[in-house]
Amino acid sequence: MTSAAIYGCLGHRLTEAEKAFFAEVRPWGFILFRRNIDTPEQVRALTDELRACIGDPEAPILIDQEGGRVQRMGPPHWPKYPPGNAYLKATNELAQARELTRLGARLMAHDLREVGVTVDLLPVLDVPVPGAHDIIGDRAYGVDPETVAVLGRAAAEGLLAGGVLPCIKHMPGHGRAFADTHKDLPTVHADLDTLDAWDFAPFKALSDMPIGMTAHIVFTAIDRKHPATQSKKAIRLIRERLGFGGLLLSDDLVMNALSGSLTQRAYKALKAGCDLVVHWNGDMDEMRQVAEGVGPLKGGARRRAEAALARIVRTPEPLDPVAGHDRFFKAMGGRMDAAKGPDVGEAQA
Repeated sequence: MTSAAIYGCLGHRLTEAEKAFFAEVRPWGFILFRRNIDTPEQVRALTDELRACIGDPEAPILIDQEGGRVQRMGPPHWPKYPPGNAYLKATNELAQARELTRLGARLMAHDLREVGVTVDLLPVLDVPVPGAHDIIGDRAYGVDPETVAVLGRAAAEGLLAGGVLPCIKHMPGHGRAFADTHKDLPTVHADLDTLDAWDFAPFKALSDMPIGMTAHIVFTAIDRKHPATQSKKAIRLIRERLGFGGLLLSDDLVMNALSGSLTQRAYKALKAGCDLVVHWNGDMDEMRQVAEGVGPLKGGARRRAEAALARIVRTPEPLDPVAGHDRFFKAMGGRMDAAKGPDVGEAQA
């Protein structure tokens, strides 16, 4: 039976131990990072291998392919895409920025689908506030909820048109965090009305998306004791106040924002209401710990997973990738150089 987990692997190909473990625990899907990426042919072979080891040719394979600091597939085999905040800067007009954002996501979907990746952990719907930690920073589409919602939907539409599922993150909002959840547990003290008008707004506007990801952040207005990923109150708010009915993933369990053993972290996230937990680094001992805290994917979680996968179009919207890339990068002012700012790197973003 499929388990309520998503795992990574260590390298460019699976080891025999990884194949045996995945066959045993049968995760819902897998996630790739830079350490797993070499050539298009290698990535395609790896995604085929991952699916074969659990006997599911439709098993979802995820990646963080945002552009800017968070891009797992990049040069020389794939273009360097811009970060989220570059679209509006390139045009200064929201309508034009929306068109470019959709085109960029459509091109990324083409790149991903070619190598067997079917879920992109994009768009980032967080709205940064002045002074917040730069872990979101230029990954955000704008500095106000309306811009983020409009461009976030454009990115989601581009991915869906290309046969790749989007995942909205980080629910219910990461823009007010004054710490990096990879290293610490941030606490947000804003009142519920403020959060609703600002942080929650883009997520409410895109509540129809198939997949979402939680934030490892304590919101004192929601739950003073638990980060959203492990809070029944926060998950209920995501479902009811934000109106999100899709498949809900935890952010990476290894992040230092969470405490306790990996078994406890996985169990608490699922018990709070996450549908699936994500473990990214491919460490076999850690994955076995996670597996001890994970049960089968069943009930509402299973139905939401099936509904999400049903959103993958079998025949993507027509695209001339060469002409599309030329038009895109010309409009963006040329091929993007290395992004500025701290590298989110090989951690779950």
